[in-house]
Amino acid sequence: MTKDENNVLSFEEALSKLEDCAEKLNDPALSLEDSIKAYEEGSEYYLRCEKILDSAKQRIEDICEEGGSDDKPS
Repeated sequence: MTKDENNVLSFEEALSKLEDCAEKLNDPALSLEDSIKAYEEGSEYYLRCEKILDSAKQRIEDICEEGGSDDKPS
């Protein structure tokens, strides 16, 4: 997976791929090299999910500020 491919994934797609990586890592028959690759790939999907969630949180905070609401999500 390239960085460009990662940046076009939706949250749901990235989360699904992250779950796939976690499932691979739970396989005791997986070689060390394949485990490292799965971990590296999973880390990229994790960062994509985190980036999307941070963006969503910022959008919600902006909406609350525009509406003059004092009830900002924490």
